[in-house]
Amino acid sequence: MTPSPYPILMLAGIIISGIFWSRLARKDERLVFIYAAALGGAFAGAKLAYIASEGWLYYGRAGMWLQLATGKSIVGALLGGYAAVELAKKSCGYTAPTGDWFATIVPLAVALGRVGCLLHGCCLGIVCAPAWYTIRDPFGQARWPAVPVEMAFNLLCAAIFWQMRRRRLLPGQHFHIYLMAYGVFRFGHEFLRDTPRIVYGLTGYQIAAAGCALLGLIGFLKRRGQRESRSELIQGPVPV
Repeated sequence: MTPSPYPILMLAGIIISGIFWSRLARKDERLVFIYAAALGGAFAGAKLAYIASEGWLYYGRAGMWLQLATGKSIVGALLGGYAAVELAKKSCGYTAPTGDWFATIVPLAVALGRVGCLLHGCCLGIVCAPAWYTIRDPFGQARWPAVPVEMAFNLLCAAIFWQMRRRRLLPGQHFHIYLMAYGVFRFGHEFLRDTPRIVYGLTGYQIAAAGCALLGLIGFLKRRGQRESRSELIQGPVPV
């Protein structure tokens, strides 16, 4: 069996994101703790979501431990990482938004990790009629290009959020927007991915994606409410 390049690419993504984050950490050492929490939460979420979505199907089969050791879920990593960051910020008393940097770093890391999926032939799309856009799996079957489509989506997100950060559009909301966008995208894209349907024709990843979008929406509304409250405190009551 050919070794998967995914671990190497994942490590490269961590190193690249760490370089970006180190620029912020120079201003406040608490950001190192927050970044470490993000990584830990992402790893835990990625593993738990994978086991709940399809890892349990390998129980008792040959290669079970290898599957459980290597299987991961990006949508689970987003949920776990977000939760860990929020807990870490509360525990160390850090109140400034951190999501705008994550909104640029995370899509790039996801796209880089998906290169490993593409090279290893995993995370396949559904079998479909051969067309100009289809790709061949290791057995020669034409499939929906699930991995390239997700790579393109995340690269587009990274470019958009980079521009939003430069132009200071919706500051403090970028990662919430990414959670909503990726959640909606992944929920719909799962219908074109060859993953197990576990309940009502849905995959476990779709359930996690819906939670991801909902979490982003809650965070977006909460941050907007906080900004409006601060604005009212600064401006004072409106005369009547």
